[in-house]
Amino acid sequence: MSGRIDELFQFHQTALNLRAARQELLASNIANADTPNYKARDIDFTSALQGALQGDGTALPLLTSAAAHLQAAGGETVMGAPVQYRIPAQPSADGNTVEMDTERAQFADNALRYEASVRFISERGKDVLAALQG
Repeated sequence: MSGRIDELFQFHQTALNLRAARQELLASNIANADTPNYKARDIDFTSALQGALQGDGTALPLLTSAAAHLQAAGGETVMGAPVQYRIPAQPSADGNTVEMDTERAQFADNALRYEASVRFISERGKDVLAALQG
């Protein structure tokens, strides 16, 4: 029985983890709005979610020849999805590609969708609990 419940919530768990990781990227963009040469980053949520659900997010570790070597990512990814750089509509003189209006809109949209997912999971959990009790 617990296996079916796990399957029921696995999609939502994956989506919430991905939304939280995306929120961190967007917050980083906003925090670095005045940093010269900072490049705004984001992920394509739909393809990232599909990849995460299919298990495409497994990265191969780098081979090190000494214990003192640091592990590094083979390319920056979020749950297996490649991090992409935004192309600004209006480039700035200092090379920064953060456009605050875009970042705020994406941040608010992602936060709203995160909250909606949490509420959906909460209601679904209440339904499962009621089914188990009744």
